[in-house]
Amino acid sequence: MTYYIGAHVSAAGGVQNSVKNAHEIGANAFALFTKNNRRWEGPPLKQGDIDNYKRFLEVYKYSPKHILPHASYLINPGHHDPEQLEKSRRALLDEFQRCEQLGIELINFHPGSHLNKMSEKECLATIAESINIILDQTTGVTAVIENTAGQGTNLGFDFEHIAQIIDDIEDKSRVGVCIDTCHAFAAGYELRTEEGCDETFTQFDKIIGFDYLKALHLNDSKGAFASRVDRHHSLGQGEIGETPFRYIMQDDRFRNMPLILETIEPAIWKEEIAWLRSLEK
Repeated sequence: MTYYIGAHVSAAGGVQNSVKNAHEIGANAFALFTKNNRRWEGPPLKQGDIDNYKRFLEVYKYSPKHILPHASYLINPGHHDPEQLEKSRRALLDEFQRCEQLGIELINFHPGSHLNKMSEKECLATIAESINIILDQTTGVTAVIENTAGQGTNLGFDFEHIAQIIDDIEDKSRVGVCIDTCHAFAAGYELRTEEGCDETFTQFDKIIGFDYLKALHLNDSKGAFASRVDRHHSLGQGEIGETPFRYIMQDDRFRNMPLILETIEPAIWKEEIAWLRSLEK
């Protein structure tokens, strides 16, 4: 097994272009949006684009296991309002169905927000119900819940939140977690020292379980520790520093899963990927 490192690349002009864009930065994993992430609905995928996407995967030797699309930021699977909840569920279902069409095995999304209209417990139960409904209507795609920084009323910043959602998922073989290093740090999980990394991932294993870890988002943070501010930075240039990225690249537990940059300067993604590779033991 090896390390699969990439970035969230553009799919402008068709999903097949994401594969070429990933190849150009030396990535062997990547993330993409399968539709416009700022809109509720998008046009259906064109069959020609689907065919070319799959062909490019073969040409450039990418595995579906190492591709991590991100669902729209508009979606709130824990919404208190029935109409808005249904709208979010329809949109998330569409994201899953697009992955089915493309043969993608993972879909990453933020768990949701209570908007000060319901308790955390009620919101977490609603999120789990949303995931159950969507898993029941799809096949072959794993729901990957991303931890959040805890901005506003967003849930998922505490590992306990994610554990509670997973506990209420009926098909646990199709649920997983993506840990974003910026979000974890902003939420109060220490990553600036090796001891801090050990403690954070020990807590993750104890509360959620490493078997559920399907991916990482590798981002430094402009926001301070425990600030609940979600502002990404380039690796080693923010408040976190280089330590967790060295730690991850020398720990076998993080092999064979997509390690995705969402750092702020696409022009240096190639250099960031090369730097991460230089850290491999």
